[in-house]
Amino acid sequence: MAQTHVKAKEPGVDIGQATLPALLARNAARFGDERAALREKEFGVWRAVGWRTYHRRVKDLALGLAAMGFGADDSLAIIGDNRPEWLYAELAAQSLKGRPLGVYQDSILTEVAYVLRHAEARFVVAEDQEQVDKILDMSDELPLVQRIIYTDPKGLRSYDDPRLMAIEQVEELGRRFERDNPGHYERSVERLRPDDVALIAYTSGTTGFPKGSLLTHANMLKMALNLAAVDPKLPDDEFVSFLPLPWIGEQMMSVSSALAVGFTVNFPEEPETAMADLYEIGPNVVFAPPRVWEQMARSVIVKHMDATWLKRLIYRFCMPIGYQMADFHFEKQPPSPAWRALYALSWLLLFRALKDRLGLANVRSASTGGAALGPDVFRFFHACGVRLKQIYGQTEISGISCIHRNGNVDFVSVGEPIPETEVRIDDPDPQGVGQIVSRSPALFCGYLKNDQATCETIIDGWLHSGDAGYLTDDGRLVCIDRVKDLMRLRGGARFSPMFIENKLKFCPYVVEACVLGHERDYVTALICIDYKHVGKWAEERRLVYTTYSDLAAKAQVYDLIEKEVVRVNRILPEAARIQKFLLLYKEFDPDDGELTRTRKLRRRYIAERYVNEIEALYQDVGSVRVESEIRYQDGKSATIVSDLHIRGLKPLDQYRLEAERKWWQFWKPVH
Repeated sequence: MAQTHVKAKEPGVDIGQATLPALLARNAARFGDERAALREKEFGVWRAVGWRTYHRRVKDLALGLAAMGFGADDSLAIIGDNRPEWLYAELAAQSLKGRPLGVYQDSILTEVAYVLRHAEARFVVAEDQEQVDKILDMSDELPLVQRIIYTDPKGLRSYDDPRLMAIEQVEELGRRFERDNPGHYERSVERLRPDDVALIAYTSGTTGFPKGSLLTHANMLKMALNLAAVDPKLPDDEFVSFLPLPWIGEQMMSVSSALAVGFTVNFPEEPETAMADLYEIGPNVVFAPPRVWEQMARSVIVKHMDATWLKRLIYRFCMPIGYQMADFHFEKQPPSPAWRALYALSWLLLFRALKDRLGLANVRSASTGGAALGPDVFRFFHACGVRLKQIYGQTEISGISCIHRNGNVDFVSVGEPIPETEVRIDDPDPQGVGQIVSRSPALFCGYLKNDQATCETIIDGWLHSGDAGYLTDDGRLVCIDRVKDLMRLRGGARFSPMFIENKLKFCPYVVEACVLGHERDYVTALICIDYKHVGKWAEERRLVYTTYSDLAAKAQVYDLIEKEVVRVNRILPEAARIQKFLLLYKEFDPDDGELTRTRKLRRRYIAERYVNEIEALYQDVGSVRVESEIRYQDGKSATIVSDLHIRGLKPLDQYRLEAERKWWQFWKPVH
């Protein structure tokens, strides 16, 4: 940990005066409609949109907005699923020097209202009736909204609000505007400058209301080109856009990188069909947060348990071989010919088909970001032949500051800085651990209407991330956890709750976990079971249940989860081992404020909401009675009353003795 500062080499890439709409025009001229820019699945059929058509739709929509009075520095809010119309709207606003912003489609009314009011959005592009209703239901709270443009007319024919317009009507208005004002769109794009604001990207809001990060065209394109310099994307590549477009990670791929490189962006038919559509496309580039990779790994583990005895035998034979090959790769040790032969056999028996079923048969670039991915999940995908990389960054730096390099992947670090990016450690302790700070041309220009937060985040041109970590001797960054989330027991031992949570979530029966213990005597955990997988496990054992809370309260389910907690405890230092846990009556949910829209834990809110449950974990009781209110998508609430059991864990040696005793009792009758 000797280094505290490292800078990557310059890539020699100069974007000049490029802006995102200018790159769209360039790609339309280069590729025409012969190459697909976008592809959307509708009614089971993939429909391609060429680059020239992409450009024409953006132009028509932009001119329609201009005809209705949208202009420079106006905000355009977009809410809905991933669709080509989202990109049309975003680029149309940018071409008029406006400021597009995304709203998560599953946001509750109060969250939508806050973002629209904060950005002072006068125009809203809403996908369908559900999203339109959210805006109309808050008319009194959103007096600035003048136009609501919808892209899916289903269910809206009887609506008579004068602010409503179909996107086709706006585009027709734009074509008429073009006839009266020829060249208006081209002049508008030409006047754009790289330092103009291209996007208001709202942060996940782990500690309160989200902040609006102002990102320029130069910020987004510099990041895209510098990333491509070390993790190449090709014009012929296929990418599937299934993560929320308000998230900077999806903007990084579907907008910045797609326009800079020219690859094809595919949109699933529905969010629920994303994995099936991923299989159909077989993308070359995949980027997803840890929850997606964790879910894929969990589904494979559960499905192998339901397979025939022959398939289970193949899986149990091949996976250890894959794990060993992954370890060779991580440790940069060349495998022997014998191991190569064994892996080749395993590839034919298992891994080739498994990659194909996951939709990863053609993947060349696979990466994860937004949060740390557990080592177990990393090893799983590398064992399957998917060279998964970790990305590290923040919304404020346009998404990325570090990534693993090819042939230099490990599950401890988050890689090295991308070109033109500097990373250093501020105020390191004797072990070299301190706050991670960085700077690059992709650094945002500040928070919207929040100068104080801007000054606290950007100091002397450096972004203060709030993350704790250190730099290795060879310049790789190791991110431990959020500085505020690192915990210390009363005995003085420090531990990272996120590390333990990632270990727990590798279990196919655990979907979320919150590890506790700061200024306490020992470590405990609140665990949310995976309802789908645990329910299937219970059905196979003819265990009757009715609801999530009923299933989570079963003693047999507690026994199942206890085995997984013990598995995690075996690899943890003694002081960091979980001593007690309870299974919650529901999953953590963004609608209840326990998770951000990017599914990060809001620890402070969880500590307040579950204060009685947490206190019971540190008392000599076997259960705790809870009465809690939950909120639904439509804003309605309900009250849950339940008794939560608290399970204490025994010393690890005792579990080992019990396992040996069971083994002896099994064989004793035979002898």
